[in-house]
Amino acid sequence: MIELMDKHTATNLYFDKSFNIQAVKLLPGEYFVTTKDMLLVTVLGSCVAACIRDNQSGIGGMNHFMLPDGGGDANSPMNASARYGTYAMEILINQLLKLGARRANLEAKVFGGGNVISGMTQANVGPRNAEFVKQFLKIEGIRIVAQDLVDIYPRKVYFFPKTSKVLVKKLKKLHNNTIQQREKDYSRRLNKSSNQEKGNVVELFA
Repeated sequence: MIELMDKHTATNLYFDKSFNIQAVKLLPGEYFVTTKDMLLVTVLGSCVAACIRDNQSGIGGMNHFMLPDGGGDANSPMNASARYGTYAMEILINQLLKLGARRANLEAKVFGGGNVISGMTQANVGPRNAEFVKQFLKIEGIRIVAQDLVDIYPRKVYFFPKTSKVLVKKLKKLHNNTIQQREKDYSRRLNKSSNQEKGNVVELFA
């Protein structure tokens, strides 16, 4: 059993003057779903974001996650690391359905998984995240209508669920290491939680 915790809903709400719209910024380990005309924003390095929406109602949401540094086959149901990605995807989909989205209408756009973090023991963490999200959506029967995965650059993603519009900016010139440090800290938390698992209960993103 995976313990779901709503405390991981993104809370960084603001008004985006550039697009003249209410917006929310997602940090690693967070998700957000909405029925409103909003902008969902996140910055990705090795992490992956899935933007999923009901293509009829416009109900949509985004998550931002990374697999723990477990190595091995991220798609194997026996791999503990994959369970963390499964949590991030399932909570997003389940919350969309609770808001009234229909599973048959769901479509996805996926981003991230870049090779941007040095010093991790699992060098291919970005590609593993990217492969996981593609395989998960394939198994769930949710069509991927757009993707921008792997590469060597961080990305800033702007998702407008009501219209399905996504803008992706490749951050080819960074003036600080904020993204890398944020994801390293997040990875350490994930690995700590993974190592502290007891039985079949996983407390995620603690």
